[in-house]
Amino acid sequence: MKELVARIKEDGRVLGDGVLKVDSFVTHQVDPVLMEEIGKRFAQVFQAANITKVVTIEASGIAPALYTAQELGVPLVFARKSKSLTMNEELLTAQVYSFTKQVTSTVSISKKFLTENDNVLLIDDFLANGQAAKGLIELCQQAGAHVEGIGIVIEKSFQDGRELLEDMGIKVVSLARIASLKAGEVEFIEEDA
Repeated sequence: MKELVARIKEDGRVLGDGVLKVDSFVTHQVDPVLMEEIGKRFAQVFQAANITKVVTIEASGIAPALYTAQELGVPLVFARKSKSLTMNEELLTAQVYSFTKQVTSTVSISKKFLTENDNVLLIDDFLANGQAAKGLIELCQQAGAHVEGIGIVIEKSFQDGRELLEDMGIKVVSLARIASLKAGEVEFIEEDA
């Protein structure tokens, strides 16, 4: 997606060999116009997949997932990283390790929002080692839901997340694919969509 790649080149900041900071338009402050275009692109790619739910993990995946769900005309469900007092129903849970935060979280979704009748599209802001996506897949498997694919806003292709997901039989579509972040420079490879 050319608009996304251009924005990463313009506003992204490399913080070491493995970290790209995009907090001015994706992960802290959100550019709604860009997010809407991202959602439209994911919806186009997965239009024929009969998606019934879009699923993500809070917090940075919510914006692209919401625009995707809106475009597909289906609900968005997000896995929560902390249980609130109102979440007293049966929960699907999985452990997820965050590369950026260097912490493992228990994520959960209420069983009433994800069932064996659902065809799910997973959406996330980043793909690095694939652990967040793997956790979402586990939640979907617990519910008996079918994962049709995963849409990634920015993929760090120099890490093994894509390989992990494809080995699980999951279709991965990334809108920006980064080959390297060495020497403070972002090098891209061709995106999927």
